[in-house]
Amino acid sequence: MDRAVTAHSAGMPYITELGDGVHAWRSDTVPSNGGADAAEDPESLVLSALGACTAITVRMYASRKQWPLEAVDVRLHYTRRDATGTTIAREVVLKGELDDVQRARLMEIADKCPIHRLLTGEVVIEAAN
Repeated sequence: MDRAVTAHSAGMPYITELGDGVHAWRSDTVPSNGGADAAEDPESLVLSALGACTAITVRMYASRKQWPLEAVDVRLHYTRRDATGTTIAREVVLKGELDDVQRARLMEIADKCPIHRLLTGEVVIEAAN
C-alpha cells in the first residue's frame, strides 16, 4: 500500500515535518548548510530507507524459507556524489547458522528490495504546482 508523504517546512531553518497520515518524523540539515542538525538529513533518510528495506526483504525471505537467520545488519554510506552520479556502499551482515548456499541466496534477495530497485531503476518525478 502506497501512502502519500507530505513535507512541511516553516519557522526554524530547515527543520521539515514529514508524515504519511499514520507516522510522523522530521528532517533537518547540518549546521554547515544552515540547519540545526536536529534530525536526520535527507541523504541519511535515503540510506535509512535502503537499509530498512534490505533488512526487511532479507528477513521476510528467510522466514518464508524457515532458514535460521537471527539478524541482519546493514551499513550504508555514500562513497561518491557528484555531477556524474552517486555511489552507495552497502555492507550486509547475516547472523545465524546459515550455510553458504543460503547466505548467497539472501545476498541476491537483498538486491531485490523495492527501494534498491527504485534507486537503480529509472525514476521520473512529475512536478505539480
